[in-house]
Amino acid sequence: MAPRDDGPRQLRERIRVEPEPTKGSRFIATAVPVPDEAAAKQALAELRARMPDATHHCSAWRLASPNLERANDDGEPGGSAGRPILAQLQGRNLVNAAVIVTRYYGGTKLGVGGLVRAYGGAAAAALDEAHTEPYVPTVALRIQHGYPDTDVVDRLLSEAHVTQREVDYGTDICRDVEVAVDQLDALADALRDATRGRARVQRVD
Repeated sequence: MAPRDDGPRQLRERIRVEPEPTKGSRFIATAVPVPDEAAAKQALAELRARMPDATHHCSAWRLASPNLERANDDGEPGGSAGRPILAQLQGRNLVNAAVIVTRYYGGTKLGVGGLVRAYGGAAAAALDEAHTEPYVPTVALRIQHGYPDTDVVDRLLSEAHVTQREVDYGTDICRDVEVAVDQLDALADALRDATRGRARVQRVD
């Protein structure tokens, strides 16, 4: 597939596809949206635990921030599995996405060329079925405010379509959220104005 010209995209949900076996070997491709490398490693670990009798769990992922790409052949000949999977992510300009292709060996060796086609084809089959959306860069914020300002803060966060990660109810309320980069300044100003400067907004790097 030719690279997209409308900017990077990301997966909307997890998808699993199993194409027809190749010379008896089963290839099961799982595409997973991941916010960071820890989530990608966790997805891989979960599949290993779910299918412990599989021969290989080959993988690749791409992240937007930090800009990062990984590919792993998991014991297959070098460059025959992870790289073809990664190439499918690159060709679609997908970020914050991991693809794990699980193989159950069927008794017939495929050769390097056959493996490249099988792993790349399985990854492509999953990504062809996946729903995607434009990737919007975000920044992490910590917002602290008093309990009397809860309603107005809730309203402003809802209007800005902020993703709330954690909330701590202590002496004050402390929220860890993610907001689109292009909305950062407007949201911070709105929070300070609406609470008369009582809300404290701090960028978390």
